[in-house]
Amino acid sequence: MKQLEKLIKRIYYKVNINLRELGSFDVEPYIREIVPVNQLVKFYGFYGITSHHPLYFHFSNSNLAGSYFLGKCAVDNSVLYKSDIRGDELKKKGDILHFEGADIALDQDEKISVKNSFLIKTLVHNYSHDPENLEEFIIQNTASTPYANIHGSPVEGCFLGPFSTVDLTTLHDCLIGHFAYIQAGEMIHQYVEPGSILISKTDEFDFSFNFSENILNQYIRFETGKKPQGIFMDFVENRKEDFEEVFNVVHRKLPMPVPFGASISRYSVFKGKNRIGENVLIAQRAYLENASLGKGSNAQENCYIIYSTLEGFNVTAHGAKIINANLGLRVFVGFNSFLHGKPGCALVIGKGSIVMPHTIIDLKEPVNIPSDYIVWGYIANQADLERHSMPLEKLSAIDGEVKLGAMQFTGSGHAFVKAFRDRIEHILEANGAFFDGSKFKGHAQKGQNIAYNIIQPYPMGINKGLYPTIDITL
Repeated sequence: MKQLEKLIKRIYYKVNINLRELGSFDVEPYIREIVPVNQLVKFYGFYGITSHHPLYFHFSNSNLAGSYFLGKCAVDNSVLYKSDIRGDELKKKGDILHFEGADIALDQDEKISVKNSFLIKTLVHNYSHDPENLEEFIIQNTASTPYANIHGSPVEGCFLGPFSTVDLTTLHDCLIGHFAYIQAGEMIHQYVEPGSILISKTDEFDFSFNFSENILNQYIRFETGKKPQGIFMDFVENRKEDFEEVFNVVHRKLPMPVPFGASISRYSVFKGKNRIGENVLIAQRAYLENASLGKGSNAQENCYIIYSTLEGFNVTAHGAKIINANLGLRVFVGFNSFLHGKPGCALVIGKGSIVMPHTIIDLKEPVNIPSDYIVWGYIANQADLERHSMPLEKLSAIDGEVKLGAMQFTGSGHAFVKAFRDRIEHILEANGAFFDGSKFKGHAQKGQNIAYNIIQPYPMGINKGLYPTIDITL
């Protein structure tokens, strides 16, 4: 495994060099404790082929351990560990990006390019809005830790802590703390503290919230030389064996009949009695247990829906967890949110409500969230809800500044709410929620017939754990 160890050392060096302006930061103690090198030789890499996604998959001197690729992807001198690289919204040659009044055409098909990076159990989804690199969604000199999301966000020279999310933001040489969520267009040479939530659009709005250290430490802690710890890690680790069973079987029957327009990834987990409606999308590494998902709903990668009912056209974004809850029509649950009702402590969310990314609802008493509300922060009871929510109509009327508990908002509430609603509509359209049999195809319909192909590394010798150099193309 000498060559693999040499490759990993090189990536540590590359990341540290990029982050040197943020002080003395050494990525190695964090990564080394999460993934021992011998763990990287145990898994196969795999990629999906469909007639809807351009096929180009290149890798050289790489370790792809357990990672999945869809669409046009290139991996060079990189280590990926059980990551999902999902290129199903890559732009195509001739597509037009509208940016600040200008229309910019692509000269060639966009591809995801991963260089000198170590991505651990990370979700990468494209749909980049970076006008400077239209043809290349780049992840370079970057390390990310378990259950981080890189969503539409090219990153260069960055470190992402566990359960962090960078969303529609181009990052250069940034350090993102655990459970931080950033959607801010572009960031350069910045440190984002753990538990920080920031949504910003120049000259329009700023939304910010910070979790208290006491609350955050209960759910996720991450210290130098230690593995991530807390309720979030316990939750996923306790269900890890269910996924091992799925990935250890080459030919697997789907767990239930698939309704019209719906798709279920063979790499998802179904336990107990589940029900899904038409046009539902169940992505890989999604986990359903005694769940009911109405028409047009979705469960994206690393989502858990347990003993819960989603009425229809619900969006459960990457990494969100919903337990013992009832959600009305068109409820949006943001990235890495944790919604934990309990028997006797029911969680009910009314139609059209928005649960902000990285929200923690962990109930000690029943909570009923009205329709058309926006919710954020930490909620354990009805009193917490009053300090961490607001009717969308009230937020839309704000033009200026408002503070509510630890939340601060500045700018146009109307623009903020409109941007959220437009994005939810885009997600539903992209996922095929409105498919009528001929029009409005989306990921649910395009992903119904995916051929999976397995790639394995050298089994022994100096190259043990590395994959041979291969170009796969149509």
